[in-house]
Amino acid sequence: MTDPVPDPGTDVALYVHWPYCARICPYCDFNVVRDRGRTDEQAALADAILTDMEAQAALTGPRRLASIFFGGGTPSLMAPEAVAAISARARALFPPRGAMEITLEANPTDAESARFAALADAGVNRLSMGVQALDDAALAFLGRNHSADEARRAVAVAARAFPRLSIDLIHALPNQTVEGWRAELTEALDLGFEHVSPYQLTIEPTTAFGRAVARGAWTPPDEDRAAALYETTQTVLEAAGFDAYEVSNHARGEAARSAHNLHVWRGGDYLGVGPGAHGRLTLGGARTATVAHKGIGPYVAGVATGAPWSERETQSARDAAEEKVLLGLRTVEGVAVSDLALLGRGVETEPLAGLIADGFLTVEAGRVRATSAGRPVLDGVLRALLV
Repeated sequence: MTDPVPDPGTDVALYVHWPYCARICPYCDFNVVRDRGRTDEQAALADAILTDMEAQAALTGPRRLASIFFGGGTPSLMAPEAVAAISARARALFPPRGAMEITLEANPTDAESARFAALADAGVNRLSMGVQALDDAALAFLGRNHSADEARRAVAVAARAFPRLSIDLIHALPNQTVEGWRAELTEALDLGFEHVSPYQLTIEPTTAFGRAVARGAWTPPDEDRAAALYETTQTVLEAAGFDAYEVSNHARGEAARSAHNLHVWRGGDYLGVGPGAHGRLTLGGARTATVAHKGIGPYVAGVATGAPWSERETQSARDAAEEKVLLGLRTVEGVAVSDLALLGRGVETEPLAGLIADGFLTVEAGRVRATSAGRPVLDGVLRALLV
């Protein structure tokens, strides 16, 4: 028997942001802080997350729980008891339809690997591991606190603890060759995961990498090399039986796709709890965007006073439709023609007609999808479509 399929029109997912990391990676622009053994602060944060969930449940009313995703930061550093308590409270507030995906992000250090069995006992059934590379020089460049051998061992341990396993890999590093990336991907496929998220290294100006590139310390690959690395990713993973169901997400069959991510990409509601977490909720019949206070102290204090959000905005119908298009066109499902019609975009008028004629988008069975030519340049396609 297959698990019940969440309904993005009525069900609600839960995203939990745990901001603590053992080390801040130089490419990371997420809301993170050094772990540094802040035991009391972390206990207070876990309690605040539980309170925040209850307050948001009172706003949304009765809903079914689609999925839970513990992200960060490094949520595998959480006390397993906190993971279990949050998961149990979420189930009580939003009874799921049946078996449900609970994903938690982890890093492949020995310290975190030792916690995997306890996290599985806490209810986690899908682990997303930030392997990032299987080359020690690349890992050192990326500022990771594990070796390639540690990553291989951690994946093996995780495969025994969790029924579902995903890994992240980063490509488009300086001086990375197509041949080297193909060899790394091929080696990774022997690790036995069901899902892989290969990301192109993005240089954000506020990060250590952003500052290094700005002062000329090193240079990312040019567009042609980045495109060749992307195409190599698609070729190697497709040949191994992984379908690219989203631009940076590949799964070994539909059952291996991330239910949580699909719910979000399809425009479903989700609670965002934890410092800086984003959420999307239907409140009073209107799509509402929420952003929690970014700082840990302000978030905990805000929850205590009934004001966890630094931003709460009722989206217009156009804003909600634009967001749905931005997310949906990244997936193999695409978006409904009617969603684009809400933005004044028709298949026989510009700019949509031109993007279809140029082979970047296609229309089939009432849905618009990015083609194999359009997916590598999707950011540009979206800019042209929504300008």
